[in-house]
Amino acid sequence: MIERISFDGPVILGAGLAGLTAALAAKTALVLSPTPLATGCSSAWAQGGMAAALAGDDTPALHAADTIAAGAGLCDPKAVALLTQEGPQAVRDLAALGAPFDRKTGGDFVLSLEAAHAKARVARVGGDGAGAAIMAAVIATVRATPTIEIRENARARRLLQDATGRVVGVLAQIDGALIEIRASSVILATGGVGGLYAVTTTPAEVRGEGLGLAALAGATIADPEFVQFHPTAIDIGRDPAPLATEALRGEGSILRDANGRAFMADYHPAKELAPRDVVARAIHAERAAGRGAFLDATEAVGDQFPHEFPAVFEACRSAGIDPRREMIPVVPAVHYHMGGVATDLDGRASLPGLFAAGECASTGVQGANRLASNSLLEAAVFGARAGRAAATEGVALSALGGGEPVSLEPFPDLPDATLQILRRAMSRDAGVIRDAAGLSRLLEQLNALEPAYGPCPPLVAARLIVEAALARQESRGGHFRSDFPATAEPVRTFVTLTSADAAVRYAAE
Repeated sequence: MIERISFDGPVILGAGLAGLTAALAAKTALVLSPTPLATGCSSAWAQGGMAAALAGDDTPALHAADTIAAGAGLCDPKAVALLTQEGPQAVRDLAALGAPFDRKTGGDFVLSLEAAHAKARVARVGGDGAGAAIMAAVIATVRATPTIEIRENARARRLLQDATGRVVGVLAQIDGALIEIRASSVILATGGVGGLYAVTTTPAEVRGEGLGLAALAGATIADPEFVQFHPTAIDIGRDPAPLATEALRGEGSILRDANGRAFMADYHPAKELAPRDVVARAIHAERAAGRGAFLDATEAVGDQFPHEFPAVFEACRSAGIDPRREMIPVVPAVHYHMGGVATDLDGRASLPGLFAAGECASTGVQGANRLASNSLLEAAVFGARAGRAAATEGVALSALGGGEPVSLEPFPDLPDATLQILRRAMSRDAGVIRDAAGLSRLLEQLNALEPAYGPCPPLVAARLIVEAALARQESRGGHFRSDFPATAEPVRTFVTLTSADAAVRYAAE
């Protein structure tokens, strides 16, 4: 028998910054985390910081303009305006919770310049420790809130829906046991898709499961083809790859080939501060040509490395590299997914009772290419909005009464050996540079895997990315097609997997 429990408030899947901010905003919530808090989520690994118009010479309008420019024609201006207007207060609120942002003597935030920003507006912690420090402060606050319950070692195995399609809870596996959790609403805050790729800077647990679960429930998915590759993952053979933060280039570090030649002027007039997609493709090209790619911070940072960028310094030193004296080998790696579950400005998905926030959501803020250090900001701003909306509307939905779930069958897992095959194929054919031949080959590989594993959420997430990338016959932002290098009219992608489609696709189930 499956144990059944009811919860009077939203159930939140995921415990990164978006999920925990949503919980605090909802005031009463049940948070399910697949790993212990502060592990297994991208928020805690973020290095750069939070972008917001905190300086006297900066404004939300300027921040919005930079965000829209980076988004390459696919940003929703209303969502961007909301993000940038509420951004400064979101940073101050986190500081009030105890996040120890770097400060000047007079108390103002220390602000860094990052790629594609017109102003220095990135609030940092200890140089490159923003994510971990912010999460520590938020986790402490959540743990001190008696109306927020946290269950670790908990994975969502299916969204529960009644006969009308309304989301009425979640089937979760907690400490190995399946539990039916009925709730007033469900908030997805499961992160991105990095674990679907062989080279990523995100935790391995982040592999598009929330995206797949939402799609299988019939929620509308937006822009899944847009995957951002961070240009400067540290190439030392680790999985996941350590990150050399964007702030290093903001401080003046230079990208060079193995012979020491600075190459970014060949690709963009902004050189090292060009948009991330441009820098990622430049590094990819240099490596493919056999010239190698390295980040030289010996002059820009030098002896200040241990103090200014301790996380990067330790990652390099653990591999026998002294970044004070040596160049850092770098490689593009999956870092962020601009696509996700389509939501409105309060996190509502297309299904009643379902909300999404953070990287697994698509609010229209990120467009085709996320502006550096907007991710933690989006998690905080839209996580809070989703939490408030889910708590308020969940009460109204509960008053209506919910029908019984139409299915209590968990979706199948993907064996690790198969996952590794998928990861290598995704990096090879749906990576920094794509074309029809590679994407078609990848789609055939997915077709071959699906009969054995059925509607497995990671496979569904991978298919969404690949099919949308194949359909988008242009290059824009994080999506680059070598066979369609020009940019066409800006059109967003919206995909809804109907139950009929699912039955055909997974007929072998």
